[in-house]
Amino acid sequence: MLSKGQKINERYEIIKTIGEGGMANVYLANDTILERKVAIKVLRGDLSNDEKFIRRFKREALSVSNLSHPNIVEVYDVGEEDGNYYIVMEYIEGKTLKQLLQKRGALTLPEVIDIMSQLTDGLAHAHEAYIIHRDIKPQNIMIEDNGLVKITDFGIAMALNSTQLTQTNSVMGSVHYLPPEQANGKGSTIKSDIYSLGILMYELITGSVPFKGDTAVEIALKHMKEKIPSIRKQNPTIPQSVENIVLKATAKNPKNRYDTVREMYTDLQTAMERQNEKRLVYEYPENDLEETKVIPPVTKHQKQSTVDKPLEAKEEEDEEISSNKNEKNKLPIILAAVLLVILITLAGIYLLITNNDVKEVKVPDVTGLTLEEAIEKIEEEGLEYTTKSEESSTVEEGKVIRTEPKAGSTKTKGSTITIVESTGEKYLLLEDYTGKNYYEIKAKLELNGIQVEMKTKSVEDASEYKDKEDLIIDQEPKFKENEEQKLFAKDHVILYIPEVDVYPDMVEEKWTLSQVQDFAKEYNLTLDITYEETEEIEENIILSQNREPGDPIYEGYTLKITISKKPEEEEPADDLLPGTE
Repeated sequence: MLSKGQKINERYEIIKTIGEGGMANVYLANDTILERKVAIKVLRGDLSNDEKFIRRFKREALSVSNLSHPNIVEVYDVGEEDGNYYIVMEYIEGKTLKQLLQKRGALTLPEVIDIMSQLTDGLAHAHEAYIIHRDIKPQNIMIEDNGLVKITDFGIAMALNSTQLTQTNSVMGSVHYLPPEQANGKGSTIKSDIYSLGILMYELITGSVPFKGDTAVEIALKHMKEKIPSIRKQNPTIPQSVENIVLKATAKNPKNRYDTVREMYTDLQTAMERQNEKRLVYEYPENDLEETKVIPPVTKHQKQSTVDKPLEAKEEEDEEISSNKNEKNKLPIILAAVLLVILITLAGIYLLITNNDVKEVKVPDVTGLTLEEAIEKIEEEGLEYTTKSEESSTVEEGKVIRTEPKAGSTKTKGSTITIVESTGEKYLLLEDYTGKNYYEIKAKLELNGIQVEMKTKSVEDASEYKDKEDLIIDQEPKFKENEEQKLFAKDHVILYIPEVDVYPDMVEEKWTLSQVQDFAKEYNLTLDITYEETEEIEENIILSQNREPGDPIYEGYTLKITISKKPEEEEPADDLLPGTE
């Protein structure tokens, strides 16, 4: 921690701490050369000891410093002093979008359109400079009192993405906005940022994220497999055109998303003018979800008529056009049908005359044979073959599961039979998971059908696991070197992580001031209390906390809370008091 009056690089004089997190502490400082206030983010924990991360962080932060856009926090400087790696940014007097959502819940539609328009405009500028954020979430978006939106943490987000470092607050804070392809271990693209923007827009409209769960991996799996809940079912006043923007941005198949953020920005600008849109139907299948219909291409003329004419008129016009076409094409269709019948008849007669010696054979049963043995039997019957592979828990690898068509079917000589070969039961080889991130390993195992159970294990010194709460410290079954240990679907693995206490959700649970004071005393925390006047909530109830629910608790840290209080009644003026002259 840096103290008031301390200078960085003989230039930036620390004024006060304005934020603390798992990755960095943020300070308000005075730039003594340019005489202006700046925000300095100083990396902490394992980040400052990871050389690969530091190199990436410097490179990415410096590249972001070349961005110039009103909706992106400007980066002034990046450096290191006495092991403290820092990034100097413009100081924003405002709050994060997360704080605004916690206070307000769902925003009004004009506010949503305005905020999302600013975000997409700023992010489009970054994408056009070949910079992907990779961690779009409300915590990384500032909003000034005048409504100006600023995107922050480009350098840190991109640097983190390239390392194996995964911290509790980083995972839990980001997983709610995690694109399915990233949850599945694939790389990030501009469409990954688009997905996160869509989830954020959903949250602004409804006041909550679409997918929730007890663990990060549970939420990530929902991003991969579950449909996003309908916004209009929750609030029918939301235009379909607005919901369509969310649906297109949050498509699980990247092919169904916007190709660029600029396209999303354009749709936002015209959304309120297109309120009679039909619900979006995806062009490409959405992974494990139910099959979707394909939207046929729309011509320019069709687009114009869709805008200009009411639905009933368009349907009548379509029926009239269809009827006219049917009448015009009726005679050619009849003639073609008659000609086709004649050709089929002649072909049948020809085949009877020329191929009366063609023999029919039965498909032999080759189940359980090796592929070579099966091919030999198929060819003995005068049949051709193709092969394909398929997993099987009952037929060993290299043996035949079945044929297509099945054994005993009658086919003519020369027909092609498909031989289905077993690749055996799918499995993973057990590895030594100790020292690796719990959520990454759990996701990998569960995606292969393996059941994972998390258990905590006491450690001698919990402080050694600061910023490493998700580190696996033990496992069952144990890993044995030089021995092949296979894990099949439905096998059970236990992963142990350090036993560390975490912060509760004091706001959701409506803690009182006395409860927080007892909590702070128990964990030796310093309380920083701010009072906020409100008539909506009774006095001495927690309105906000600076430590996210699920963050680990460390002794000696500062817990900042906002407490409700009733508005003070204004005293009447002296000249209005009874008995005064």
